[in-house]
Parts: sequence; structure tokens; C-alpha cells
Amino acid sequence: MSTKAWGGRFSEQPEAWVDEFNASIHFDKALIEYDVQGSIAHATMLANQGIITDSDCAQIKQGLNDILADYKQNKLDLDVSLEDIHLNIEHELIKRIGDAGGRLHTGRSRNDQVATDMHLYTKAEVTELINLIESFQESIVVVAEDNIDTIMPGYTHLQRAQPISFAHHILTYYWMLERDKSRFQDSIKRIDISPLGAAALSGTTYPIDRHETQSLLNFGSLYENSMDAVSDRDYIVETLHNISLTMVHLSRFAEEIIFWSSAEANFITLSDSFSTGSSIMPQKKNPDMAELIRGKVGRTTGHLMSMLMTLKGLPLAYNKDMQEDKEGLFDAVHTLKGSLRIFEGMVDTMTINVEQLQSTVYNDFSNATELADYLVNKGVPFRNAHEIVGKLVLWSIQNNVYLLDVPLTEYQQAHPSIEADIYDYLKPENCVSRRISYGSTGQNSVKEQLKVIKNK
Repeated sequence: MSTKAWGGRFSEQPEAWVDEFNASIHFDKALIEYDVQGSIAHATMLANQGIITDSDCAQIKQGLNDILADYKQNKLDLDVSLEDIHLNIEHELIKRIGDAGGRLHTGRSRNDQVATDMHLYTKAEVTELINLIESFQESIVVVAEDNIDTIMPGYTHLQRAQPISFAHHILTYYWMLERDKSRFQDSIKRIDISPLGAAALSGTTYPIDRHETQSLLNFGSLYENSMDAVSDRDYIVETLHNISLTMVHLSRFAEEIIFWSSAEANFITLSDSFSTGSSIMPQKKNPDMAELIRGKVGRTTGHLMSMLMTLKGLPLAYNKDMQEDKEGLFDAVHTLKGSLRIFEGMVDTMTINVEQLQSTVYNDFSNATELADYLVNKGVPFRNAHEIVGKLVLWSIQNNVYLLDVPLTEYQQAHPSIEADIYDYLKPENCVSRRISYGSTGQNSVKEQLKVIKNK
């Protein structure tokens, strides 16, 4: 007799290397808890509908729980020739409880079974990702609250642009993560749908109750179309997209961490716990954790592209290609979870070098826009003020000074309306405090921003 659940139709057994290629047990064993959960719900419903006996149902439940317990204790042998976690469990169940185990699959296909597992898995993991994002956001807020008055250079084109509050800068990532969290939260309603009972593609002739299994598994809704139920992988694509975009945001933050911690900037010092050294250069302290996060965006984005390409030419309903939906998702989830935890640790333990930041903004031209605004307040049209300041910057560069060092006589030669108060006006901390528009970098505006966050 064939050992394959589908072996009755076949007269030959596949060779071992074909089994290996066909099998998914190496990675879909990660679904075992969800598979057992779904099977218990299915067996309960079958008994309630009179399709199997209460005695069979009780044996099935006990057998499934015993199998799961053995798996957790590394006492369960998994067989590649049985392809996947579903058939491995079913085979083991029949071996343990006999014919009762063979009745579990009544009114169900592996197509709706694996879809159920994946919906349960994705819902649980997305919920955890939301929690991890929130935790990281809390760390960002703590750093921001401590650094409202810390002034740093803001950049455009990676060139010094205007002085800003360090708190304002780092809170930018809070809001990126807030959008990421919102996307994950919104996706739950498209994940939280039960496909169980759709069977292979057309439903079943047994009088099953799909609403009961939906309730038992705490799904928010169920698929209205059985073919859609077993062929839908939109929620996986959406989850991969949301993971990829979150990783892109972490990568942008990582790039800043890498630059800030360099000797050239020295804006922050990373904890030794989140840094590594060199095997040849004894002095090195490398931001490897940030670099790894930046590098891992390639793999998460690759998983998204791979899934889109897998689906693009598939006819309805289920196709074996869909077995490729798991490894990429599992890896992407694992990658983002790890990246969020690492980043939270880096931010919690980094030291902000306030004096270096202060020195930096006093030794650049990031206050040039303030000088132009000063002239505008004196009645000079902005475009004319822009040209005047541009010439003053050029003079300063040629004379190896900054705007705070320009003699008043030189200022008044550039425009007679410039007075001695210009030096106080151009101090970086005053440049920042004058930013009063909603959502700006001014200290009062940043405090209002933090109030909005606290009240969310």
C-alpha cells in the first residue's frame, strides 16, 4: 500500500530526491501549532454537525494535543516523504488512534487547511509586529523628550541646511513607524478571514458549518467564495509589502546612525553591545547592527517581488506554486522582528554627543537662511536678501570665517539695515526657537508634537 495520502491513483513511488524537492516539511513545520488549532476546530465542528462521533472527536483532539506536545519536546519524527506538516500530523494521528484519525480530513482539503494555517500565522505575527513597532516608538519618544533643546545640523542633499532640534529629527522616524503600524493594523481585516471549509476549491457535500469554525478560530469573517478562499494570497503580498516598507524606514534610520557614529560626525556614540570590532584593525568600532539592518532590506524586498512574480500567472484555484508563499514570509517576519528589537536596543543605549552637535552648528553656514529672513524683516524682498546673503557666505568662505564671525562693518557694507543684534539673531539655538509654524522644529512646536503623541 502507498504511504502517500494521494497514492491510490499511482502505480509507482517517487524517488527520494523527488520527494525532497516536493516537500515543504523543512519550513512549514513552523505552522504546527496553527495546524493543530485548525484541526481541533474542524473536528469539533464535524462532531457538532453529526458528521463524526463525539468519541472520534475526543480521540482526535487528545491525539493532536499529544502530537503537538511531543513536537515541542523534540520527540516527533517528521518524514520528508509525507511532504508537509499536514500529512505528517495526519499520518501520526492515524498511527496513534487508528480509524478515528482518518476521519479528521472529512470535508476538508489541504488547500483550505494550509490557507487556514497561513491566515492564523500571519494574523499572530502581524499582531506581534505591531507591538514591537509600538515599543520602538516609545524608545524614540524617550530620547526625543530628553533632547528638545539639543541642536544639530539638519541636512538636505547631505549638505548642512538649517539648525534643528535633535528631538524633531528623531521624531521623524516615530511618524514613519506610525504609518507602518497603521498599515499593519489596517491589514488585519484582510488577514482575519477564515478559508476553512472551502475544501479543494468547490466546497463540500458534507453539511459542515463554516461559521462555527470561523468562531472557534476567532476569525473576524469568512470567505464568501470557496475558490477565492483557497487561491487568495493577497494578504501575504500585503504583509510582505508592509514589512518591506517598514524595513526601508529602518534602513534610512540605520544610515543616519552609521553616519552619526562616524569619526567625521561623532554626533552619537553607540553602545559596545550593539557594535563590533575588526579582526585586523584594533581601533575599530563598527556599527554592524545598523549596517545589517540596512543590508537586510534587500532580502525583505526580494521576498515581496518573489511573491508577486509567483502569483502573476496563476490560474484559479490552488497551484503548487503557492507552496512558495511560506519561506519568504517566514524569513521576512523573522527579519523585521529582529531588526525592530535591535534598533530599539541601539536607540535605548546610544549616547548623544551634545557638545559635538553644538560645536557643529556653530561652525557651518546652516544659519544663512536666518540672515536672509532678518533682511526680509527689514523690508528687503526675499529674492534680493537671498543674493545678499549668498555673497556674504562667499566672502566668509574666502576669508575662512562663519557668519557669526563676520565684522559688523562688512555686514553693513552688504546692507545698511544690518545692526549689532544680528549676532544674537544668528545663534543656532535662536534660529531653532524662532520656528513657530505647526509641526516645525522650534522647541515649543516639538513639545506640542510630543503632546500629540502622548494623547494618541
